[in-house]
Amino acid sequence: MSEKLRQHIEKITPLTDIEFEYILSHFVPKKLKKHQFLVQEGAPVQYDYFVLSGLLKASYTNPEDGKEYILQFAWEDWWTTDYQAYFNQSNAILSLDCIEETEVLALSLTNREKICAEMHKIEHFFRRKSNSGYIALQRRILSLLTTSAQERYEQLLACYPDLIQRVPKTIIASYLGVSRETLSRFTY
Repeated sequence: MSEKLRQHIEKITPLTDIEFEYILSHFVPKKLKKHQFLVQEGAPVQYDYFVLSGLLKASYTNPEDGKEYILQFAWEDWWTTDYQAYFNQSNAILSLDCIEETEVLALSLTNREKICAEMHKIEHFFRRKSNSGYIALQRRILSLLTTSAQERYEQLLACYPDLIQRVPKTIIASYLGVSRETLSRFTY
């Protein structure tokens, strides 16, 4: 499974076997069951996670009305955590819940800073990944602001056709900001 991490990193920068083994030594493998929380709102966030297998959703629950807002999904070859809490070493405002059984490699902030300081290649890798994340977040926000729910659904289908098969329709509806009934009208 660790080969997935190497292939992922090498999409941006090549590594020698020694470099990869050193990088890998800074990660902790974790296995989670379906519906288990990887990050739970209110708890400290110690790790950034590289998803080896499985599927997670990142969500925020409004404390006033209890409504859940799904920010993103994360599956194989994705990085995920509550980044605000991770980088500030504070308690989570988001929850990461496993939609499927999931395997991840966990990287503490201390270890991330250490390998970035020691290896320019890895610092470059994480900078590129951060930039991609910012772009995706901007697209998501603009989509929510400027497109209809049906257009958001069509964008989701175009970008991530397999996701629709892996995620229950109630969760897809929540991600799109519509009711389950409204989503049903898009799918027929």
